[in-house]
Amino acid sequence: MSRDTEVVEIAVLDDYQGVALEMADWSVLDGSARVVVFRDHIADERALIERLRPFDVVCVMRERTPLRRAVIESLPRLKMIASTGPRNSSIDATAAGERGIVVTSTGYFSEPAVELTWTLIHALARNVVAEVNSVRTGGWQRSVGVDLAGRVLGVLGLGNIGSRVAAVGTAFGMKVIAWSENLTRDRAEQAGAELVSKELLFRQSDVLTVHLILSRRTRGLVGRDELALMKPDARLVNTSRGPIVDESALIECLTKHRIGGAAIDAFDVEPLPADHPFRTLDNVVATPHVGYVSQNLYRTFYGDTVANIAKWLDSPR
Repeated sequence: MSRDTEVVEIAVLDDYQGVALEMADWSVLDGSARVVVFRDHIADERALIERLRPFDVVCVMRERTPLRRAVIESLPRLKMIASTGPRNSSIDATAAGERGIVVTSTGYFSEPAVELTWTLIHALARNVVAEVNSVRTGGWQRSVGVDLAGRVLGVLGLGNIGSRVAAVGTAFGMKVIAWSENLTRDRAEQAGAELVSKELLFRQSDVLTVHLILSRRTRGLVGRDELALMKPDARLVNTSRGPIVDESALIECLTKHRIGGAAIDAFDVEPLPADHPFRTLDNVVATPHVGYVSQNLYRTFYGDTVANIAKWLDSPR
């Protein structure tokens, strides 16, 4: 499609903070495209289809809005899906390919996720939320925090993010153990961790942090049996993907105080329903999937998205 054709309609979805237009130079598309930004999230598929019917290009932020086959096949004008991140399992790439729809991705770096993981670990260990709330309501010290030095950090998935989380754990004087299905002893040692069995990972960890890609193999990997192995004062951290942890099993475990607590940044349903137990349980620190929400990464996401659209507009069709 060349720049002398009719104006291309572009939808930018789920811009929760209202910053999409500030994070990149969208002016390079002026004269060729009109950009409409939506800050709200639509979960209902029919309503989503109705919203997206007028658009040629749909920009999605990670997995906030799934574009399944039923949606893609109901959008006759759709020619391009511009997704952020290197992969997006919530897009039916097969359905898009069958209709000749271009699907693009962007650059990514893991530092924001690593940093948030450690923010949540510290928040759990030192009861930060409860102590902050105490100060805000006129109170003072309420609890005695847990030392991390000398404790065991369990890393479930020692890939790009998990290995960096492990390195920080070592710097804090923690013993680091790890397991994943394909993890080797050499790879674990290179990351400063000890390879253990899955059972020992759950039994020995004082803090267990999840860093796996969501797949058929990992969905529900942390279930009732695994949670039952954990120490009564152990903490679970999930900044990866919600469905890796069996949500109902974790809610039951936390409600009965079978483990020390959990910090969660990714959920089965997002945005999290208003009446969800994770919003009220006193042993949960819940953040709204902000592991990748940082200024530099957003600039990469939206900057690459604009570049991808500009390249597509200039390509022959």
